Amino acid sequence: MDVYRGFVMTLMAAEILQFDHLHEAFPDSAFWAFLAHHQSHVAWAGCSLHDLIQPSFSFLVGVALPYSIASRVKQGQSFPVQVGHAFRRSLILILLGIFLRSTHADQTRFTFEDTLTQIGLGYPFLFLIGSAPKPRTAWIAFGVILVGYWLAFILYPAPGVSPGTVFDFSAVGVPSDWPEHYTGLMAHFDKNSNLAWAFDTWFLNLFPRENPFLFNGGGYATLSFIPTLGTMLLGLQAGRWLRSGMTEREILKHFLIAGAIGLVSGVLLHVAGICPIVKRIWTPAWVLFSGGWCFWLLALFYGVIDVAGKRKWAFPLVVVGMNSIAIYCLVHLIDKFIITSLYTHLGHGPFQVFGTTYEPLLIGLVTLAIFYLILRWMYRRNLFIRI
Repeated sequence: MDVYRGFVMTLMAAEILQFDHLHEAFPDSAFWAFLAHHQSHVAWAGCSLHDLIQPSFSFLVGVALPYSIASRVKQGQSFPVQVGHAFRRSLILILLGIFLRSTHADQTRFTFEDTLTQIGLGYPFLFLIGSAPKPRTAWIAFGVILVGYWLAFILYPAPGVSPGTVFDFSAVGVPSDWPEHYTGLMAHFDKNSNLAWAFDTWFLNLFPRENPFLFNGGGYATLSFIPTLGTMLLGLQAGRWLRSGMTEREILKHFLIAGAIGLVSGVLLHVAGICPIVKRIWTPAWVLFSGGWCFWLLALFYGVIDVAGKRKWAFPLVVVGMNSIAIYCLVHLIDKFIITSLYTHLGHGPFQVFGTTYEPLLIGLVTLAIFYLILRWMYRRNLFIRI
């Protein structure tokens, strides 16, 4: 789990390498085009490697829960105490997410679509479902979440469906030549014209804001925490399999089969025109599709680390993965400070040894190295940020 978590947090931090800059400098290079694509989010439907960071992090929260519950039971904690801890953790994650989003802003930015707040909003429900005596409760909840969320979107009127009405997409930040408008059932999941967008035009305006909230430029939404809970429930099941006493081969088999089912069912929903695979509003098809990848990625790391026993190579990822909250905060708080300090004391010269084109890449690599040294220092002193 720590290696997988370290892998996804490294992917997140690696945004600082700015592969898109190199893709612009070398537009005919398939290599930089590939890296730039997988270091950015797709515009709406589909998936890149970068799009799997948030579902992986959410999935791993679910994987860790059975271990956390077992540990607290072993310590003799009562159920009310555990519930209190779950709600406390939820509140801290939500507030931390808002704080990091508000860095360098003129006032508090009350948004709830980032990774930490989404997990925080869903975590109490994850804990209560995970604490249920019957394991099937989680599967029932998973089905209710996916079907209920899909049905709620379908029941909300699609844009421009009423006779004589035209929806002004330009007023919600969607250009006139936007290529991903859908028809039929899929139209209910169009960008900034769906149920989640409508909810946020009410909910987010309940908080102090410089200007009224009209839309999120990326199409992200608060209500995505509901299907994100579905992703965490998939992780919960993976964690239960890991603790089930099954053989390593049986566990790997379960991961691979679950991954295949998720991937195939997600693609089928998209191709059949029932539900698109869209991360930005965390559609049910996205839950299944990304959940399939999460199972396969977990199978990969479990197979290499635990089954094959190949551990030494992964130590740097362990260092990052065991302090994922720390690296998340470092990336959001001091990346610019580090870069500015490097330029102040060293100038631009050392980072232009391969020309100005590669300067962002080199200074990004140095910044990542500094992040790692900070985490390595914390690791050696057993300093871990626990929430």
